[in-house]
Amino acid sequence: MRYLSDRTVRHLRRVAEWPDLGETKYRLIEELGRGGMGAVYLAEDMVLGRRVALKVLGAAAATPGSVDRLWNEARILARLEHPGIVPIHDAGALPDGRIYYAMKRVDGKRLDELAPSLSRSERLRAFQRICEAVAFANARGVLHRDLKPENVMVGSFGEVLVMDWGVAKALDAPAGASAPDAEGARPDATAAGAVVGTLAYMSPEQAEGAADRIGAATDVYGLGAILYFLLGGRAPFEGEHAEDRARGAARVEPVPLRRGDASVPPALEAIVRRAMAVEPDRRYPGAEDLSADVSRYLDGERVLAHEEGFVERARRMLARYRTPILIVLAYVVVRAALIVFGLGRR
Repeated sequence: MRYLSDRTVRHLRRVAEWPDLGETKYRLIEELGRGGMGAVYLAEDMVLGRRVALKVLGAAAATPGSVDRLWNEARILARLEHPGIVPIHDAGALPDGRIYYAMKRVDGKRLDELAPSLSRSERLRAFQRICEAVAFANARGVLHRDLKPENVMVGSFGEVLVMDWGVAKALDAPAGASAPDAEGARPDATAAGAVVGTLAYMSPEQAEGAADRIGAATDVYGLGAILYFLLGGRAPFEGEHAEDRARGAARVEPVPLRRGDASVPPALEAIVRRAMAVEPDRRYPGAEDLSADVSRYLDGERVLAHEEGFVERARRMLARYRTPILIVLAYVVVRAALIVFGLGRR
């Protein structure tokens, strides 16, 4: 008797879980990734002749709550038509009963993988693109609630896309209502008091399960946590700090950025500190306000979140107006030389 290797068994299990696309317009090509709820596959739309990504709910994960979450994500993506949010093309139920939706296939890298190869200014510019997408969603009454570098894709041509809206919330949805499942029922996606998001990046109100306090400021906190990662190279809460949060210490603050890396400019640390303030009303009013303060830093202007001293202000002004200052100094030196030379000749 021949025994199959563990690798072969794992492959057979994975293939056995592949969705049945027989009665659809899609042709399965390969699996792209797998998570707790299911998998994403590369498929060809045989009607339009293009490749798409199919997100399919796993058979083992097909509970009423997970079905609802996938429907919710599809319907939210459908209402968010923005260059920074991956577009959805189609949604429905497969012949084997599993729920799916088709979206644009994004070629690129996750932000957490790409960030180390980018300069600080490039990381800040990418961050502003994330803010634009989140501001657009918030303006349309949608909260992402799970913002982190792993949920941002940077495409081959520099496009920045906010992904994974699986726990997003539409603020205009009736209490207890959500997207219909395959049978038309409307189960509740997230019960009051449930902790939704990623512990290393989530806001205090999320960590406490305080659904009544979750709003646009919650996504501002998530954006601040992404900026913390981009500047410090690590999640805001990890190790002992993550354990503190897991034990219920939701209001613990992250380690200051400059304690780990003194090269982080104080103005940028101040932006992160305000975005990640424990109390929502002490954060930036919205994602666009956070992005605007980052723009001020990049343009050499005074950052609103930071109280700068005289020396720091002088350095900033010198850096911003370096060329005009050098021209004036050169003019003064030349004039002085001419005057001295003229007096000398007399």
